[in-house]
Order: sequence, then C-alpha cells, then structure tokens
Amino acid sequence: MSVGLSALCLTFVLGAVLRVPVVLTMFGSGIVYLWVSGQDVGLIVDQTLNNTIGMNTLLAVPMFILAANIMNAATISDRLWRAANVLVGRLRGGHGHVTVLMNVAMSSMTGSAVSEAAGAGMVAIKMMRQEGRYPGGLAVSVASAASLLGPVMPPSIPLVLYAVISGASVGALFLAGIIPAFLMALSLSVLISILAHKRNLPRAADSQQGSKAQILLQALVPLTLPVVLLGGIWSGIFTPTEAAAVAAFWAILLGVVVYRNVNWQTMLAVFLESARQSAIVMMLIISSFIINFAITNEGIAQQLAAWIYGMQLSPFEFLLLVNVIFLLLGTVLDGAVMLMVFVPVLLPAVNALGIDLVHFGIVVIINFMIAIISPPYGLVLFVLSSLTKVPMRDINREIWNFCIPLAVVMLILSAFPSIVLFLPHLFGYK
Repeated sequence: MSVGLSALCLTFVLGAVLRVPVVLTMFGSGIVYLWVSGQDVGLIVDQTLNNTIGMNTLLAVPMFILAANIMNAATISDRLWRAANVLVGRLRGGHGHVTVLMNVAMSSMTGSAVSEAAGAGMVAIKMMRQEGRYPGGLAVSVASAASLLGPVMPPSIPLVLYAVISGASVGALFLAGIIPAFLMALSLSVLISILAHKRNLPRAADSQQGSKAQILLQALVPLTLPVVLLGGIWSGIFTPTEAAAVAAFWAILLGVVVYRNVNWQTMLAVFLESARQSAIVMMLIISSFIINFAITNEGIAQQLAAWIYGMQLSPFEFLLLVNVIFLLLGTVLDGAVMLMVFVPVLLPAVNALGIDLVHFGIVVIINFMIAIISPPYGLVLFVLSSLTKVPMRDINREIWNFCIPLAVVMLILSAFPSIVLFLPHLFGYK
C-alpha cells in the first residue's frame, strides 16, 4: 500500500471515529491522498467538477428530492395511510401491514429512504404506538424497514446515482426495481403477520373520516404522480431526467393547487431544504470521484478484478461473496459510501463475469438499504430515534427481525436474475 493510499485510509477512519459528516470525511480523504501522493489537486478537482456538471442524469437528483419534500409537506402520507387502512387494516397486526402498504404507494413518489422515513414513517409510528399499542422499538423498526422500499421502487435516487457510476440505463433500472420492491413488501408483511400472532398485536380501527369509497378516491389523486412519471418514461414521452422535473412540477401542483395546504412560506422552506439536501448529494458524488481517482491511480480495481477472475467464481458465487462483504461493511459504513466508493471498484469484475449491470445494481442497492437499518450505524434508525425519542437500544433489539426477510429476498434475487430482468426485457431493454 502506497503512502498516499495509507493517508487516505487513515483520514477516512479518523473522520469516522470522530463522527465527522460522511461527505466531509470522503472529500477530506480524497484531498489528503492527492496532496500526499504529489498530484495536482487543483487540476484533478477541476476536472472532477467539469465531468460532474456535464452529467445530465444528475439533474434528476435535486428534482426528485424536491418532489419528495413537497409530497411530505402536502400531508399526502395521511391520505395514503387512511386508504391503506381500508384495504389491509383489519388483518392481525393491521397497523404494521398498513405501514408497509402505505410505503409501497409513497415509495413511488419519493425515491429516498430518509425522506420516506421522516415523512410517511412518522405518520405510521404515531398510529402504531397510539392505536396499535406497538412498543416504541417495534414501531420504529417497522417504519424503518418499510422506508427501504423508496430507493428500490422507481423513481429512485440511489438507482440514478448507480446509473451515473455504471453507465446502466436509468429506465431499465426503474423497471427492474418494481418486482423486487413488491417482494420486499411481501416479506415484511409475512414477518409482521408472524409477530402479530406471537405478540397478539391488534387489528387497526376503521377510519372515521368518510366512507371507504371516499377515502380510496382521495388516495387516488396523489397516485397519479407515479402513473404520469413512469408512463411518460416507458412510453418515450420524456427521459428519466426530464421525468424528475415533471415529478417536481406535479408535486407542486398537488400541494399548491389541488390540496391547497402548501403555502408560499412552506414552499420556501421546502426549496431551501431541498437545496441543502441536493448540495450534500452532489458533494458526495464529487468526493467519491476523487476517491475513485485514487483507487484507479493505485490500480486497485484492476487488481481486484484479476483476483476475483482468478478464483473462477460463478456469477452467483461472486454476488454471494459481494453480498456478505457489503452486509458486514454495512454495520459500520454508510450505504452511500459503499455505493459511491466500492461499486466502481467491483464493476470490472462484474463485466468480466458477464453479470448484467441492471441485475447487479438492484442487488447492491437492496444490500445498501439493509445497511442503513443495520446497527450500530444505521442512518434511518438514527433519524427516527431522534424524531421519536425512542432509545436506540429499544430499536436495535427489534430491527434485526426485519433485516432477515430483506436479506432473504436479496439472496433470491441474486440467484435468479430473471426476476429482476423480467420487466426490463419485457419493455425491450437489452
């Protein structure tokens, strides 16, 4: 290991130990490598910025972030909760099933686990604790696990970032995420049913806010967004990047004109928060490109690809190895770090083994989503713990139950790529 790479690793570990924000840790580590290894810092950073600005796909990220924040501000989560309650609330442990179904609908609008957890998740936790008598740790765990559907179900911000890294088709990735997202939701509902019978969790109460038909009709209005969005992409009316702008516009239309519960003060706050979140994501991308330069400059990606190819692993054995490594790393590293730093290192090996980039992308994104609810580092757990005041120790006792079915789904998708690739192939993506 060279002096520069040693300095990069040391800086990264030091930043993680000191709890420095991951974006600053990555950027600082990259700059330290460039400085120690004698590289032209200004030239490389300038080239990285120019390359980033030239990526039109990245324009989708701030637009999807804006759409998600407007959806949360427009109290759409409450409407979807009531509709989901009508459909599955009478099952044993109904509040948990309602949470999963609500997140299935909400995930087709947000594309972010953290946004979904802080928006729909807070609505669900309140209902689970007040009406369903769920313990705080269990309620937060259900909401955390259900929020992971957001980055898998299209539109998805992590899938857009993966497309930028790998060159895979955004449209194909969006199509490929649909069946895995429903399988994840099904696995969570099965677990909730088991827990409901073991712990005697109650059924949800009927909504008192109108007839069932009225409640379902109110939920159909926000569900027009994914129909317009995905229908436009798959019909070729607009590109995935343009679809992100359509999503933001549609969300503003619903909040300001249809529901009229988003005023100009709220809109200003939403724009400011969306700008802050977008800046963090873009800074993360730029930082990852600098670190990837270090990895390429050291020849690590090529060496790793040669080593894996020399092991003569089958595609499934390779995916199994990657899944185990990422699941272990996910307990101490943020999912975004693994996506932006480790995936580019593995892509030469993925290509050498003939693994479809779309299939690989869906599998690793699910893996990274499990990482953000895995103690002790799980980002979503920290967010919901701080918002609900539920102690982390209570959450950690429950969350492992939900990691298991999600990991099983991930392994099934690793073994059977046809499940992931069925819809992309059906719509003509090769």
